Amino acid sequence: MRTVDFTPLYRNAIGFDRLLNMMETTSAKNTSGGYPPYNIEQQDENHYRITMAVAGFAEEQLDLTQKENMLIVKGERQAEEGKNYVYQGIAERDFERKFQLADYVKVIGASMENGLLHIDLEREIPEAMQPRKITINGSNLIES
Repeated sequence: MRTVDFTPLYRNAIGFDRLLNMMETTSAKNTSGGYPPYNIEQQDENHYRITMAVAGFAEEQLDLTQKENMLIVKGERQAEEGKNYVYQGIAERDFERKFQLADYVKVIGASMENGLLHIDLEREIPEAMQPRKITINGSNLIES
């Protein structure tokens, strides 16, 4: 697999550091191996929901952290001693899944239901960044 080196762009692209870092992170190999599986749903223009299949994990074994534009979901299980499995098909492994969030997206809630972790997200664009209507005045002629 071919990797892309963005280093030459850093000296020409001022203020795009974060964008280039995101591209490097996205192009890096994904080590999570697809576990646990998840869905991302867009509920409307500004609301999203991430649903993760976390069967076997209790709420206190899950940790959600939002740091800047990164959402990190960790699951840590305590090893249960004294069990002798004949066959073990249920994955009981720790995981860490990272989601890169767009600007102005924040986590507004999380809930567990039937082995599914639901994480609700909202994009709140600041008032200064929202489009605004500009009225046209009838006459702006300056008389001298």
